[in-house]
Amino acid sequence: MIQDENHAYAEAHTSPESAVLQRLNRETHVQVLAPRMLSGHLQGRVLSMLSHMIRPRRILEIGTYTGYSALCLAEGLAPEGELHTIEQNPELESRIRRYITEAGLSDRIHVHIGEALHVLPTLAETWDLVFIDADKINNDAYFELVINQVRPGGFVLVDNVLWSGKALDSHQAKPADKDTHAVRAFNDKIQQDSRVENVLLPIRDGILLIRKLL
Repeated sequence: MIQDENHAYAEAHTSPESAVLQRLNRETHVQVLAPRMLSGHLQGRVLSMLSHMIRPRRILEIGTYTGYSALCLAEGLAPEGELHTIEQNPELESRIRRYITEAGLSDRIHVHIGEALHVLPTLAETWDLVFIDADKINNDAYFELVINQVRPGGFVLVDNVLWSGKALDSHQAKPADKDTHAVRAFNDKIQQDSRVENVLLPIRDGILLIRKLL
């Protein structure tokens, strides 16, 4: 398939993962359920590059999984910067913290275990960069909870906005599943939102890059 060939070629011409990220990538695929949820090499380097470009002081991640994307995003933090990441599954906590420690980032990455809808109101920060990669049903709820805390000119990234191609099926008036409906509705909402400007990047399963205007 040409798409698979394009992805392989892109990875072959992308800077490699660090040794820590390589181990985490492999361990996730061998030991953890649903390893396709991992950002992986290409997307991870994109997240790192964007973070380096923005040089954020405060990053928020909603949906840690095993910590791969958090480590990538943290690479671009400003010298005094910190990252807060939220994961609902407590079974992943020990692995997340182990790799954060191995990467030497224990004092800069703060892990919150719990439902994001409950954790978010407790975080009194101004965000330079937000990465939303959690349950798709709540994309809009997460966005609305954080957008007022994003600084003007700050960025929100939302993952999986192509949803394995299901979001593209404009001929299907009513999607068969709630996740597809939520993804499409959120994408359409952002396209009409006067508070932001946006670009949908067809990288992996789609990343919606959003910049807050006001």
